[in-house]
Amino acid sequence: MDLLRDLYTRFRVLIHEVAKFGVVGILAFVITIVGTNGLRYGARLGPLTSVTIATVVATVFAFTGNKLWAFRHRNGSHWRRESVLFFVFNGIGLLIQLGVVAAVTHGLGLNDKFSYNLANVVGVGVATIFRLYCYRRWVFLMADDALQQERLEPETTGL
Repeated sequence: MDLLRDLYTRFRVLIHEVAKFGVVGILAFVITIVGTNGLRYGARLGPLTSVTIATVVATVFAFTGNKLWAFRHRNGSHWRRESVLFFVFNGIGLLIQLGVVAAVTHGLGLNDKFSYNLANVVGVGVATIFRLYCYRRWVFLMADDALQQERLEPETTGL
């Protein structure tokens, strides 16, 4: 039992950040998949255009959720710097996602709904791992750059 408590204490910040990042990410994922399919099969836009538009909308949602909730305790940077880096890394994430979708739809010629959605989900997954690393490493920084133990302050909003 002490081992679990010690592990939790040691990785508390990471556990909370990943959990909150996951909640924001799941909602952004739903926006991406529903939006992509609505644009692709409802509005009849191209496969890459649909992914791009839906992902941009989900990115704006994710920025708000991550900045104001998941990484709120990391006050080491300014809005402008965080915003620029967030959208740069999300742009790279979008390129990763588009690369997977393009490889499947254009490279392999698989244009059915299942293949398109699977490629989109795989692209989102790879891009998400990339983004989480970048957010923690370069975007949402801790206030003190010294190598100190990270602390997660208690929630005050009741959420």
